[in-house]
Amino acid sequence: MRLVSAALILRGDTVLICQRRADQAMALKWEFPGGKIEPGETAEQALARELEEELGIHARIGEPIIRIVHNYRNGGAVDLQFFAVRTFEGELENRIFNEIRWTQLRDLPTYDFLAADRGLIRDLAEGKVNLPD
Repeated sequence: MRLVSAALILRGDTVLICQRRADQAMALKWEFPGGKIEPGETAEQALARELEEELGIHARIGEPIIRIVHNYRNGGAVDLQFFAVRTFEGELENRIFNEIRWTQLRDLPTYDFLAADRGLIRDLAEGKVNLPD
């Protein structure tokens, strides 16, 4: 089981989404920024580190939004913890992704997201997730 922390970086009714590069596993799929929780880290610490590494920002990690456990067909499993991020310092810099973009929550289902994110994508688009202000 891979432990992962991910951010819903929110700006009004938009959220930042990231597309994996063609040379990565699950190539060109969309996802939310974040990554693996290392031994000795909390989910919040891991997310702050990952956002600095991936996007060059110092984020204020907000409330936990949802936790999802997903089993992939290939046998891999992931335990995803999503957190709200409403504020950060620094300019967004795409350091590792094919593309990053802001998109309306309602438009999320039009993107080809990782399988583990799809239920959350649907719920966000339908306004079923309680997002902090």
